[in-house]
Amino acid sequence: QEAQKQENKDNPRPGGTGNQLRRARTWIYLDVRKSFLGALIFLHLVLRADASAAHKQCDKSCFSGKCVNGTCVCDHGWDGDQCQHCQGRFKLTDLSGSLTDGPVNYKYKTKCTWLIEGYPNTELRLRFNHFATECSWDHMYVFDGDSVYAPLIAVFSGLVVPETRRNESIPEVMTTSGYALLHFFSDAAYNLTGFNIFYSINSCPNNCSGHGRCSAASSMAGRVYCECEEYWKGEACDIPYCKHNCGSPDHGYCDLTGEKLCVCNDSWQGPDCTLPVPSTEAFWVLPSVKPSAQSLGRASHRALVHSGLMWVVGGYSFNYSNYHMVLNYNLDSSTWDAVAAGGGTPLNRYGHSLALYKDDIYMFGGKLEAGAYNITDEMWVFNIPGRTWSPRKLGPPPPYAVEGHTAHVVELADGEAVMLVFFGYSPIYSYINKVQEYNIRSNSWQVVTTGGAVVQGGYGHTSVYEEASGCVYVHGGYKALSSNKYGLVDHLYRYHVNKKTWLVLRESGLARYLHSAVLLSGAMLVFGGNTHNDTSLSNGAKCFSTDFLAYDIACDRWTSLPRPGLHRDANRFGHSAVVSNGSMYIFGGFSGVLLNDVLAYTPPSCRAFLSPASCFAAGPGVQKCQNNILKQLEWVFSDEECFRFPDCASCTSNTRGCQWCEDRKCISASSNCTVSVKDASRCKRREEQECFRLANCRSCSLNINCQWEPQQQECQALPGEETLHISTQNYTESLGLLSFVLSLLTFFKAFKKYFLRPYTHCFSPWVGLRKINVSYWGWEDASPFTNTSLRWLPGEPSDSGFCAYLERAQMAGLKANPCTSDSSLFRPSKIARPCKTPCALRSSCANCTSQAMECMWCGSTQRCVDSSAYVISFPYGQCLEWQTQDCSALNCSGLRTCAECLQRAECGWCGDPSNTGRGVCMEGSYRGPLKPAHPRPGSRDRGRLRDGDMVVDHSLCSTDRGYNWAFVQCPACQCNGHSKCVNGSVCEFCGNLTAGSHCQSCMPGYYGDPTNGGKCHACKCNSHANVCQANTGKCFCTTKGVKGDQCQLCDSENRYLGNPLRGTCYYNLLIDYQFTFSLLQEDDRYYTAINFMATPEQANKNLDMSINASNNFNLNITWSLSSTAGTISGEEMPIIVRTNIKEHKDSFSCEKFNFKLHHNITFFVYVSNFSWPIKIQIAFSQHNSIMDLVQFFVTFFSCFLSLLLVAAVVWKVKQTCWASRRREQLMRERQQMASRPFASVAVELEVGGNQEELLQGVPKPIAMEPCWGSRAGVLTVLLYLPRVPSGIPPPGQSGIAIASALVDTSQQRVLDFKERGLGLKHRKHIVHHQGTCV
Repeated sequence: QEAQKQENKDNPRPGGTGNQLRRARTWIYLDVRKSFLGALIFLHLVLRADASAAHKQCDKSCFSGKCVNGTCVCDHGWDGDQCQHCQGRFKLTDLSGSLTDGPVNYKYKTKCTWLIEGYPNTELRLRFNHFATECSWDHMYVFDGDSVYAPLIAVFSGLVVPETRRNESIPEVMTTSGYALLHFFSDAAYNLTGFNIFYSINSCPNNCSGHGRCSAASSMAGRVYCECEEYWKGEACDIPYCKHNCGSPDHGYCDLTGEKLCVCNDSWQGPDCTLPVPSTEAFWVLPSVKPSAQSLGRASHRALVHSGLMWVVGGYSFNYSNYHMVLNYNLDSSTWDAVAAGGGTPLNRYGHSLALYKDDIYMFGGKLEAGAYNITDEMWVFNIPGRTWSPRKLGPPPPYAVEGHTAHVVELADGEAVMLVFFGYSPIYSYINKVQEYNIRSNSWQVVTTGGAVVQGGYGHTSVYEEASGCVYVHGGYKALSSNKYGLVDHLYRYHVNKKTWLVLRESGLARYLHSAVLLSGAMLVFGGNTHNDTSLSNGAKCFSTDFLAYDIACDRWTSLPRPGLHRDANRFGHSAVVSNGSMYIFGGFSGVLLNDVLAYTPPSCRAFLSPASCFAAGPGVQKCQNNILKQLEWVFSDEECFRFPDCASCTSNTRGCQWCEDRKCISASSNCTVSVKDASRCKRREEQECFRLANCRSCSLNINCQWEPQQQECQALPGEETLHISTQNYTESLGLLSFVLSLLTFFKAFKKYFLRPYTHCFSPWVGLRKINVSYWGWEDASPFTNTSLRWLPGEPSDSGFCAYLERAQMAGLKANPCTSDSSLFRPSKIARPCKTPCALRSSCANCTSQAMECMWCGSTQRCVDSSAYVISFPYGQCLEWQTQDCSALNCSGLRTCAECLQRAECGWCGDPSNTGRGVCMEGSYRGPLKPAHPRPGSRDRGRLRDGDMVVDHSLCSTDRGYNWAFVQCPACQCNGHSKCVNGSVCEFCGNLTAGSHCQSCMPGYYGDPTNGGKCHACKCNSHANVCQANTGKCFCTTKGVKGDQCQLCDSENRYLGNPLRGTCYYNLLIDYQFTFSLLQEDDRYYTAINFMATPEQANKNLDMSINASNNFNLNITWSLSSTAGTISGEEMPIIVRTNIKEHKDSFSCEKFNFKLHHNITFFVYVSNFSWPIKIQIAFSQHNSIMDLVQFFVTFFSCFLSLLLVAAVVWKVKQTCWASRRREQLMRERQQMASRPFASVAVELEVGGNQEELLQGVPKPIAMEPCWGSRAGVLTVLLYLPRVPSGIPPPGQSGIAIASALVDTSQQRVLDFKERGLGLKHRKHIVHHQGTCV
């Protein structure tokens, strides 16, 4: 442009000399070159701008995806704004590699699945280098196959590999099928760092642990094994043997012929023959390095010792195909034997109890591996010599069917042998804190009434029985805590068998459940367990613990012992422990995998301590020798130790030395208390705490002193003592409707307490009876009252209202007395309500989740469990996924899209030959769809099918017929059968009235579920809506006041009249009122019209109308001779039509429309074509043209009287305020007077003198204190007190008193001022004291 300007300046017109022409051509050439260069620069900038726009950098890096236009586009199976979370299925085919949930903490509700494909029947090893998830809630499942129906071999949860490296081996899992399927599920609570897992195909275990080399096996192609170095053995060369050559030849020798173990001489012991016999040190050993295949890994089993054999019964297992119900282990030879039991065989179970009596093993309760309500109350007896099972058929069943309990056979003081069952969990009654007693001789059950402390029962605790003292020690467990919370505890209780009392002992400080405990040498040894409590309170405790604790019974003291110093981890829970020949043997358990090893612990021997001092310092495990030198210890505890006990019984039944004070608190016995209780038998109101310990409504209803409070969700004690309450209510109407509506009678707990105890088995556990009608009674839950031996006496009860009680002497029937003013009858404020159906009895997901967060539905096991017991219901991760609100399809066939199908770990997608996204979701594996090898009638339980045999059936999705099977990733074309795909994945044209990128929804104006070939239907809205809800077809009505699924009704409850089937609906306006319609809510967004109608009330007055709105609208006003004209076309006559306005005013003449003749004349106002949100104001009014004088005067005088009343009130308030100020001033003066400073005054008194003269004179003050302003002052005078006639003061008195008074100095005489002035001559100034003048 500059060149062009210069050229125009030099050549103002055409022509010129030659130099000018050459100069012009030169400029033109330069101009063209510059223009060309500018065009190139411009084109470069445009292309670079486009390129930079196409490669716009993302704000954050994309971990598993690509950055496109500033947004991360994730690879398959990844999710998140940075593609940092796994969410889907992956397939891995490399010989080695790793898998992870992502570089950051995994997200909530994560479901990820990895399929590792190797070669058929090859070994595939998984090495967990890092693993940290929420314990007991977020699980990683490992299957030896290509589906979740393959054998389950591991379930990892919690902190498997710690953040800080310690002496713990990295867990390694091996599959042998050539496949490995890993499925991870996290719930909606806490999310931790996740996991990093390394896998390899045909590799040596743990890389031979650095103590060997990996070699190829000659017998099988592709297999490798470890060649271990000297003094190392095991598959991974991780087990040392014959250290220091076993101390040969003095201590022992190394046996290289068998398992390469040290064989010790008689005087030496230990794994390396380094400890003498007896020894002052404890040691751990693994009796069998290679556990027998018969000892299949199991957890939550039970074990006991009889005749040198450890008998193992039951237990949870991943796979029950090779499961043996009964095993025995020879403790001397370290050999296993699978017992083939005769007789009827009980079903597989875990969480049961075992107790030994003579040669019989008593097995009670537990959880069965079949059915929804699977907690049993069965009693089975196994005869050891005969090796046979026999069920004990009980007359009355046991009170509670429980799991996670413990049992011991004890002998009572009368010689009776009974089995005591402690605590446990019942799906009906929640956590049980009762002791159930089974009498072996009479084959009968009862619940023991206990005294002493009020204890809290739970699940997964341990208990040991000390026969010498007759006491049972109960430790730990998963229990119901206060405020509807649940968790692990470290409680330790002692139960005295003959006294039937509880004592609270010292806590261990380390909460746990599913641990083991044995009694050995005067100490209770506790090992392992699940120590992870709430994740928010966790300090890194692991799900699988190796903690080893000892409780000294004589000293009430806990000690932490060294953990097992073995070559590998011993952490576990759900194991068993027994004692034989002074050693503790631990078997099985769970640590992500089910364990089948045996650990043996030998404590120090008492015989090794040669002096009392060394024995005393030995610690737990040698308590028998300590008892000879220890004296009874007198502990002194502070009040803080006692404050933890909230009730009198627990306060006075513990080892803290506490007392219960009169102000309902527990303090130390050494503290002062006016009225105290130190004996639990003297405690009152024990039932309060007993009720508070009951965890749910059903257990509360069984206690005769308790009632369930549904609002607080807790069990409370009934007020009063031993009172039967029967309440009735008659409902009558005051307007002459004196008819009987309902009479309700509720018997409370004393009904059972005094009368029904012999008939307990005849009644369901409800709290009362309800009168259904005149002749029919039923229990509170409406079940029939069928007992024929218990009847009402003739004439009882009557149909009138009454309050009644059961007379104890009246044993032949129930008697009800009319209501009286007798104070002995207690009338409850609430009527007892039936309890809700327990979660365990709810058979469907919808029924289970009907109450939010009360129950949890597990789809993989088809069971409903209480939300407070989810952790203990699936302690080994049996539930693949749970729901609390939205119920998904019960099986794969109910899922309609491929995306939904592949979100379920057990499902695969069979696409139809059309390749348009249609297909069928079905149970399957990577190789193809599955079906049961042995179909069972009835519903399919996927938990059992996993243990059964699922086989591939390609005919269900045959590729020969054009079907294609998808298990890892959905087919690219997903148009739900309504379109073909272009470019492989883009739907070309959505037909069949569908829309969306995948034709997954219906077009506007249509509804239905078009997924997987579904159809769309037109909305049926009676011309009052254009769109409807996409799934249900419910219309979104566009006219306010029209409602119904098909816009077929008027909202008559809100004054809308009309008939939308033939016309529309109108809001009926009142005259002389202004109405405001605020259409601001989200539910109002579809409204575009609203209609009004108004009828004049006075025939001689005009009708004025005004309307305004916040948005523009169209207005149409008509009139008709009838109010029903809106339903009949042609009867309305138009008045005005306006469009796009915001306000309008009009007046309708009474003469023009002849209001006198047309009594039913109605005006209709149609407001339409407005946008949401909007606020509309409309009013119809009729006013006189001349003011009504009567109305004027009435209004004037009303206002005048109101003003007078207001003035009177204000005056009264003012007077009150002034009086208050005066009182305040007086009070301030009195305070000033009382707080004035003191000074000393010297007074000279004359002896004798004329008393008459003194009496006649004016009193002169000896001191005066002026107030502020000198208008008032405090005068001090001397008073001459009366004396005896002799003029002498009475004995003990001086005869003179000092008095003071507040006086007004403004009205004093002139003489007084003069005298006061003379008295103040020599003072520099007057000292004023702050005060208030009077």
